[in-house]
Formats: sequence, C-alpha cells, structure tokens
Amino acid sequence: MKLLIRALAVLAVLTVVLAAGGYLYLISTYPNVPPAREVTLPSDPASLARGKYLAENVALCVDCHATRDWTKFAGPVDPAKRGQGGERFDRDTAGLPGSIHAPNITPFGIGDYSDGELVRAVTTGVARDGRALFPIMPYPLYGQLDESDVHAMLTYVRSLPPVEHTVPPRSLDVPLNLIVRTIPRPAAFTPRPPVTDRVAYGKYLVTAAACLDCHTPMEQGQRVPDMDFAGGMEFGHPTLGYRVRSANITPDATSGIGQWTEQQFVDKFKAFETPDPRVLTDAEQRQQTSMPWTQYGGMTREDLGAIYAYLRTVKPVLHRVDKWPDARK
Repeated sequence: MKLLIRALAVLAVLTVVLAAGGYLYLISTYPNVPPAREVTLPSDPASLARGKYLAENVALCVDCHATRDWTKFAGPVDPAKRGQGGERFDRDTAGLPGSIHAPNITPFGIGDYSDGELVRAVTTGVARDGRALFPIMPYPLYGQLDESDVHAMLTYVRSLPPVEHTVPPRSLDVPLNLIVRTIPRPAAFTPRPPVTDRVAYGKYLVTAAACLDCHTPMEQGQRVPDMDFAGGMEFGHPTLGYRVRSANITPDATSGIGQWTEQQFVDKFKAFETPDPRVLTDAEQRQQTSMPWTQYGGMTREDLGAIYAYLRTVKPVLHRVDKWPDARK
C-alpha cells in the first residue's frame, strides 16, 4: 500500500513538472513571429483613398472598431465614433469562450505604435507589447493580401481623428487563453490580381472581406469540413439576444445563390448602401442581421461582380439555413 501511495505521489509530481515545463515552453516560445520591420506608411492621396475604400467597404476596419446603432437595420456605424472600438464578441454574441472588445484604433489607442508594429499586428497577430491577438480580427487573411493594400488601409486608419474611449480588457477561458498564443504566424503577402481576372480578383476581395469566416459553420472552434461558405454561423443580437445565422452563399441552386444572377447579387448589396433611418420594431429586430450591409454596399459594382464571379466557382453545398430562429416566437 505504501509503495502504491509513493508511486502515485511520484506520478503527481511528474505531472506537475511536465505541466509546468509545457507552460513555460509555450510562454517562452509563442507567439513565434519575426520582430516588427522598419516600415513607413504612404501619405499620398491615392493611397489614402484606396485605404479608405478598403477599410470602410471591404475589410471593414471601421465596422468592428466602432459603435454600431443596433436600433436600425444592419447596425450602421456611428460616424462620430469610427475607430473608437468597443464592439463585443463573447459567448452570447459570437459563441466565443471568453470576452473580447475591439480595441480603439484611433490615435488615442494606437498612437504609440510604429508603422512597422501596426503592420505586424494586422498581418501576423502580435501587438506592440508582444501579446498574441485573437483572430476575430482576421489577421491570417490580412497577411495574405498585397502589402500595398495593407499599408493603404493603415494610412487611412492613421488619419482617423482621436476618440478618447477605453475598452474593457480581453478575457479568454482556459485553455483558449494559451492556445491563442500559437495562432500568430508570419505574413505571406501576395500580389493583388488584375481586375481583368475576375475570379482571382474576386477571391482576393473575399479574402480581404473575410467572407469565409462568417459564412462557414464552426464546431469546437474549427470550421466544419466541406462546409465552406455554406452558412449557419450563429450570432447573437448585441443588445436583445435574438439569434441570426449567416446565409449559404455557395452556388447551390436550392439553398445557396445558385439561381441568383450577377445583377441580382450586386443589386442586393447596393440596395442597402444608404442606411435606413427607421428604428426597428421588436418583430423586425427578431430578423435583424449582423451582416454590415451598408458598409459592403459601398463597394463598387465591379468589385461586387468579381466577388460573385468567384463565389460561382466554389463547391456547391446543400445546406438550408434557418436564418432567424427566434422570429416565430
């Protein structure tokens, strides 16, 4: 009996030692990305205009890093609060085991960042202080873009007026708080395809807009295999809790956009380019959407058409989505 107790004690000590060693290795090794490079962001009007377009209508930096008015359809951004951060992602709103608030990206929040540190944060997922960022901001995708587009977006972000607003600190449950350290990786920039190659250029825009992230169902933090763009990701209304699920945007003719023409697809976005000023009723809120239609609606018809052209090439998936499960209650 004494021998058994001694063996169990030794096993317990070994377990603690191994766990401590693993923890120390994780802390000392990750995030494993190169130091920030010396970068000087452009300041010419063309870069600023390109960055504004990408940040406001494609990558939507000023969607998450802003305050949205959820009393209105699609939660349009409050122009006076662009960049101040604060949009909440947690178990109720995004099924996330923890709580994350989009940070302030005006000079009040990132004024101490060098240009190189800012590029590294957005494309590899490591903050100025060495923290691993959570990929709610899709830095694994931004790291695949043309570096000139990333620089242009950050030039625009640098131009935002300062807004004094402090967001709550991040809180992630165990073990996610440790796993997140292993996610950052070096950027792998790729040249922007020519607009004449509509499918390749459309894929590039889909990457910049992170369409896959929201339009693919997730299980245990991983995308469900063979369900890319098939919809079903569930979001909670930020204030009322009503659920909404993303649409199937594969070319499946029954449950996706297989019967949509390019004109219908583009017109769907452009119909919401101007925010609807009406305050929604409770019944309408039950069919609210997390999709930032007003921001995406600002894309050019040519770019929306390219996105359509690319989506027509992805694998069709038969997946009927009940987009508003609380609408009938």
